[in-house]
Amino acid sequence: MTQILAITFPIYGAIALGYLVVAKGWFAAAEMRTLGKYVLNIALPALLFNAVASRRIADVFQPDYMLAYGLGGLATIATAWILFTLRGTDPQRRALGVMGSTCPNNAFIGFPIMLLAFPAQAEIILALNLLVENILLVPLCLLLMEGASGNRQESLLRHIGAILFNVLKMPMVIGLLLGLAVSLVNVPLPAPFTRLTGMLAASASALSLVVIGGSLVGLPLHGNRGLAAQITMTKLLIHPGLVAGAALTLSALGWIALTPDFHSAAILSAAMPMFGIYTVLAQKQGLEGAASIAMLGATTTAFVTLNLFLLFLT
Repeated sequence: MTQILAITFPIYGAIALGYLVVAKGWFAAAEMRTLGKYVLNIALPALLFNAVASRRIADVFQPDYMLAYGLGGLATIATAWILFTLRGTDPQRRALGVMGSTCPNNAFIGFPIMLLAFPAQAEIILALNLLVENILLVPLCLLLMEGASGNRQESLLRHIGAILFNVLKMPMVIGLLLGLAVSLVNVPLPAPFTRLTGMLAASASALSLVVIGGSLVGLPLHGNRGLAAQITMTKLLIHPGLVAGAALTLSALGWIALTPDFHSAAILSAAMPMFGIYTVLAQKQGLEGAASIAMLGATTTAFVTLNLFLLFLT
């Protein structure tokens, strides 16, 4: 257990530090948002570029991992939709629940944990997770959110295209795609350039955790607590359970062959709390209260659930 705490304690220590410096007024909430923009728009793109540009494409592209992780995510969307429907949740809150149950924070929380648990594969795991999440899971959840709001004026295909185009404009996706292009053509990069991107990439891990902690200060904690509790449970337990089920089923059928590290990483990736922009997206629906409670609950409760997953998987 001491080895497990050696992984999770630094992660949650940095999150607690971020919460403390904002709660004490040493940093303003607006300054944390600025630091978050730096991580999303500079540090993470550099990290993802480095992760794939410096490796052969065969080492980067792991279709078995992506299939298991993606299928588990799709199963979570379907399961969460059924569970929230059975609960009698209205369409907007149901879509909010599905997104919170399915979209993990692998950029800010998952990567630092993988860096400690699987240091040799951490960058590749992050790249694979973000590919599946940003090309498949997040767009599907956004479609559910938009469909529930009834604000969509354009055709479904045009709307899907607009969402995917917005995803492709994200700096971290651009960094990932550029890295894949360099890996594909196998062009050696100048050493000064790789040192620059490596230096920027190194700043992502610790700073992202401090930003997560700071973003938890001042969240509006009025809303449907029952809905928030169900979102938290589905995100932290059902999502990783379904990814584990997908990996085991596909392996039993002989369709994939995951190494033990990648098998464990897929389950752990799904066990992360929901991504940081969850409350921002919920504001558009007027549901930021329930989303804030769910994110705070999932982020804090994950200290227990992640320790348990790490205990059994590593």
